[in-house]
Amino acid sequence: YEERLDHEIRTIQQMKFSGYFLIVWDFVRYAKSRGIPVGPGRGSAAGSLVSYALGITNIDPLQYGLLFERFLNPERISLPDIDIDFCTHRRGEVIQYVTEKYGRDRVAQIITFGTLGARQAIKDVGRAMDMRYEEVDRLTKLIPNQLNIKIEEAIAREPELAQRAKEDPRIAELLDTARKLEGMCRNPSVHAAGVVIAPVPLKQIVPLYRTAKDEIVTQYDMAGLEYLSLLKMDFLGLATLTIVHDCLRLVRTHRGIEIDLDEIPLDDPDTYRLFSEGQTSGVFQFESRGMRDILRRYRPSRIEDLIALNALYRPGPIQGGMIDDFIARKHGKKKITYELPELKPILEETYGVIVYQEQVMQISNVLAGYTLGEADLLRRAMGKKDKSVMAEQRERFIERAVQRGFPRAKVEKIYDLMEQFAGYGFNKSHSAAYAYLAYITAYLKAHYPVEFMCALLTSETGNTSKIVQYINECREMGIKVLPPDVHASDVNFTPDGDAIRFGLCAIRNLGEAAVEAILEARRRVGRFRSIYHFCESVDLSALNRRAIESLIRAGAMDSLPGSRAQKFAAIEAAIEHGQRAWRERVSGQTNLFGAMGLPLEEPPLPEVPDWPTQQLLAGEKETLGFYVTGHPLDAYQDRVSELATHTTASLEELPRGTEVALCGLITQVQRRLSRDEKPWAVVQFEDREGTVEGVVFPSLYEQLINELVPDQPVLIRGTTLPEEGAGVKVAIRDVVPLELARVNLPRLISIRVRLPDPDAEPGQDPAAELSRLFERKPGEASVRLRLEKPNDFSVILDLATKVRPDREFCAEVERICGPEALEILAD
Repeated sequence: YEERLDHEIRTIQQMKFSGYFLIVWDFVRYAKSRGIPVGPGRGSAAGSLVSYALGITNIDPLQYGLLFERFLNPERISLPDIDIDFCTHRRGEVIQYVTEKYGRDRVAQIITFGTLGARQAIKDVGRAMDMRYEEVDRLTKLIPNQLNIKIEEAIAREPELAQRAKEDPRIAELLDTARKLEGMCRNPSVHAAGVVIAPVPLKQIVPLYRTAKDEIVTQYDMAGLEYLSLLKMDFLGLATLTIVHDCLRLVRTHRGIEIDLDEIPLDDPDTYRLFSEGQTSGVFQFESRGMRDILRRYRPSRIEDLIALNALYRPGPIQGGMIDDFIARKHGKKKITYELPELKPILEETYGVIVYQEQVMQISNVLAGYTLGEADLLRRAMGKKDKSVMAEQRERFIERAVQRGFPRAKVEKIYDLMEQFAGYGFNKSHSAAYAYLAYITAYLKAHYPVEFMCALLTSETGNTSKIVQYINECREMGIKVLPPDVHASDVNFTPDGDAIRFGLCAIRNLGEAAVEAILEARRRVGRFRSIYHFCESVDLSALNRRAIESLIRAGAMDSLPGSRAQKFAAIEAAIEHGQRAWRERVSGQTNLFGAMGLPLEEPPLPEVPDWPTQQLLAGEKETLGFYVTGHPLDAYQDRVSELATHTTASLEELPRGTEVALCGLITQVQRRLSRDEKPWAVVQFEDREGTVEGVVFPSLYEQLINELVPDQPVLIRGTTLPEEGAGVKVAIRDVVPLELARVNLPRLISIRVRLPDPDAEPGQDPAAELSRLFERKPGEASVRLRLEKPNDFSVILDLATKVRPDREFCAEVERICGPEALEILAD
């Protein structure tokens, strides 16, 4: 450690960057002293032992084999880049501190320019050419869903696009013009994190402008400021830090346990079990469906596994098959070999695969004798794929390695592998820091699930689709989510025993002042006896009629006497009762009974019929954004499980044009006209897991418009339409009321049953399990059994038993008899 620390300090001093480190240390120290959550590290700065010693990062670079030269290379003079994550809600306090310390005239945020991508360029040019929206929209849908794809490449890859341009001169002109505009600046905005600090007033060296929000921003972007050698910092807001901070506070408050994150063991079995089972919804960096599938296949058992998966889960490695290869090596299904024994210490932790940029640097150091600074230059050249530089580096690397006694053929092969993987290679320092933060969140979820999910739900207040997703996750975890209650709820989501209680802030039309007024009254009087006592106790200047209506409709007053309908009908009288009580208290006048401390007389609740279930649920949906005590799909659950091929939450990762069937409710229909006056519609659709936008194009509008009825359970069929920067949409082809939708099940199925070897150890009895399954799933489909004994005989039996071969039945057959055991013989 001393040797590494001496080396880093000497390099920092030689490059004259001591002041830079001290500036970062100062504002990080300030944040921590004020209780502002700070991330464990980000980017290549996590590879610096000086950063770790100063408390800038929480990652020990020697423990994880991180390289200082990946962060600060003495052979490439440029400013280091230390990006810091802060709690989203309090990031502004740190920027304010820096602004006040160095002077308002010397600190500013940085401009950034939005540029025209392929789809946006086509849309903008189409609008300027006054072309029909539907026609331009069809063109943009033909652009392959690939990051930063160019129009030229899209035309080469999509024959229909080229054909449309050939057939229609206007489309050819549109694409030609859009091609010229591609990559050009479209609009300015403020960089999400960038802040510049100057030694003199900024107006002396940089043009500035004032935004509509009265922010002072540089007119030079990041690259321009770097060219001027100005000090720029990234103050990033990371919601995960807020979640961790809130979770620790809840554990301290409700369990009396103080958790020191630095003392959390990194070999906790429960945490790795959570990862291995893919139960990572809400876990930083590991919650996507694709990642959860990989976790279940990979079954991580150490922090190094998480670092590697975090680095590999990107389009390049996924499309190149690297993850499948990595998993096969992990489980011994593919032999691990090393071209030279010297590579084993470098590649052993990643099963012989080059995963990190740092590994390329280490190989260059060990084989060719490069300094780590030279190795970093090679790594950069490989990443940029500069052919002339690459050819020069190849020759140099091979000659130096051969001179050091390594076989030329082996060295050439190793260099080719390095070159191949360099395009995929990831910064290990960044991956290690974020994998560590992911582990922390998973540990909290595994050991303090109620507190963690409370913090997670609170962080997503206002994001209905995420709230729905995490409430479903709570149910899967066996955690009950209780509705809001004026007697039990706090401001945010809070633990209530082993359950989670909705926060009052989750209710629409209830501002902070209204919530605080309820809590203050509750502290003063304890429980409210009735809606009249509630209005008598709470400061009604902070709580208007609309807020009280929302409390009732959300179910937050269910613990008071009477039904929701009765309390709703009593609102006017309750407000008058409350106002009279407040007037008398303020004036000091009261009746004889009031002077004796007895409550004012309350009128009885109105006798009105209860609201029907549909109205109760609609009230919850309107005030909370989702259903709490039930769901309109409850009555159709069996049908939903058979008809729906996907949920709204599973659509994001599907390729364009995927056929989907969704069961849920249409919540909103917006009728629109195309440029040639043809009607079409935009539909908001939701199921239990979230929402998605659907589009009904003019060609199907007349056919489907009468089926687009809000708040009615329906089945929709269509195809996915990923939108650049706007998430996925569904082109709706068919809409069927769920009560009329029918499940088409097979009429005849065949099940292959492999008979066990009589000499084998006794195990499961497939015949007995199938018999129990048939009893549980009676129906109309005939069953044919094919009994097989491998390399011996097979017998076919037609059974008298008839079954219902729905999805659950098919899944059970595969579990009992193995994959591909079930065959549909007649639909």
